[in-house]
Amino acid sequence: MAKRKLNKRQKWRIEKIQQERTDRATRKESDITEQLTGNDLGPELQGMIIAHFGTQVEVESLDSIEKGIFDDTRRCHMRANLGSLVTGDKVIYRMDKNELGVVVSILPRASELSRPNPYNEIKPVAANIDFIVLVVACEPVVHPNLIDRYLVAAENCNIEPIILLNKTDLLDDISGPYMHNMMADYEKLGYQTMTLSIKQEDGLEELQQKLNGRISVFVGQSGVGKSSLIQVLLPKQELKVGPLSVASKKGRHTTTTARLYHFPAGGDLIDSPGIREFGLWHMEPDDVLYGFKELRDMIGHCKFRDCKHELEPKCAIRESLEEGKISQLRFNSYKRILSTLGEFDKGF
Repeated sequence: MAKRKLNKRQKWRIEKIQQERTDRATRKESDITEQLTGNDLGPELQGMIIAHFGTQVEVESLDSIEKGIFDDTRRCHMRANLGSLVTGDKVIYRMDKNELGVVVSILPRASELSRPNPYNEIKPVAANIDFIVLVVACEPVVHPNLIDRYLVAAENCNIEPIILLNKTDLLDDISGPYMHNMMADYEKLGYQTMTLSIKQEDGLEELQQKLNGRISVFVGQSGVGKSSLIQVLLPKQELKVGPLSVASKKGRHTTTTARLYHFPAGGDLIDSPGIREFGLWHMEPDDVLYGFKELRDMIGHCKFRDCKHELEPKCAIRESLEEGKISQLRFNSYKRILSTLGEFDKGF
């Protein structure tokens, strides 16, 4: 069907309607800004961002949180010069007489978790996190290199990782030894590991005790049971749970926005979008090396300053590898991650 041509009057009318809509939106935003920058704002209050909604954020009073009151929230606009605010940020906000709020400043972050966006820009997605809980399971199959990617990111963010083996009730004679041996290898490196089966009610209480009093974020492949686990930890919250795809054994993404939830006995969880891979393309080679904790102490001990840890003489890492002080599997994983730097992949 041929596209209908518009005459000059029709084009003028369409442009006029569009301009009127733009003007109304501009006036509305201007009115809000005028209210927020007026002199009738109340005292400065401290709060924490628990959700982000475009130009607004949901802020919860820190004073109320300390008193055990978890429903004292306000929708607030943000001053334009604050930069990117994310879930978990602690901020200063003020309210006006009409209960319209504005975030006026942000407090320093203890930690920051970032990921690349579709435009190849590194953007923070959550702040002030204590634990990154890396959830793995026998389905979908997890490989050590994927775990290493998460660990490299956690090390560089200075956030303590916990490797959680979920769905242990699905382990069989083949997957059981494989998963347990893999977990043992990470324990030897000094990483904290835990096991869990919701169906068998095994390990849940230990996990709850560990997370209480801290801010945590769950990461991992889709389908490993993150949303189902969160529903158990937060029984009063309604979270969407996606089933495994029969064909791919991979999960379907269900969570769409980052939000902070309070555990009943204390502590918080930031529930973030499900992912399939963890993007490290934005990192430098030195960042990757730092992320492998057993290689970190060897930084600067090679004979050549620009050592690539290949065939160079007096390479501290290669010598440690030959002496069996570091794992060949982890070294291969390190080299594999290096080879992917600069490639764009979707990540957390």
